[in-house]
Amino acid sequence: MNHNDCDIKMRILLSARKLFAKQGYEGTSVRQICEEAGANVALISYHFGGKEKVYTALFEKFFPGRLMSDYSEQLSDPISGLRLLISEIIHFTFQDRELSSIVQQEVMMDSPRRDIVMEFLYPVWSKVRELLLKGKEDGIFEFDSLSNTLLMVIGAALAHKRVYDFERLIADEEMNPEQIPDQTVKFILRGLGVKEA
Repeated sequence: MNHNDCDIKMRILLSARKLFAKQGYEGTSVRQICEEAGANVALISYHFGGKEKVYTALFEKFFPGRLMSDYSEQLSDPISGLRLLISEIIHFTFQDRELSSIVQQEVMMDSPRRDIVMEFLYPVWSKVRELLLKGKEDGIFEFDSLSNTLLMVIGAALAHKRVYDFERLIADEEMNPEQIPDQTVKFILRGLGVKEA
């Protein structure tokens, strides 16, 4: 694959990410993606094999799954592992708002593409579950139900994404995106009974 092929593939992916986030998968046509990318419509089939393959390629290219293998030692400790994963999840939602919006849309709508999204999300949340269980078994975390605790951790990690729904309740305090990961991790660890969070 030459440089021009790589460039056009990336332009198609970036255009698809932007349009899927703004208009949804169903509301975005191949023609719109190509117009946004400045590419011939036939190039979607040539490089990807269709719109759904472009969708999957977005996650393969932009979803931060590398974290699981790059930090395996840090992810073996329940406290540092949770700290790392929750912080990275929150950073991802701020740094790649488009892909984060796509994830949220597909999960909330229970769309036919939900399985593609969950294929990328499950390893991350499974690792969080594993760390919670290990922390409880090691006497580091205190909780009654693993399932309920996991759901609360997921909720806390993603709560900032719904801030616009509650603007009237929190309008008197400025939200600082830089502080949200640390504050969320502290909140979660304290909820798990860690004294020095």
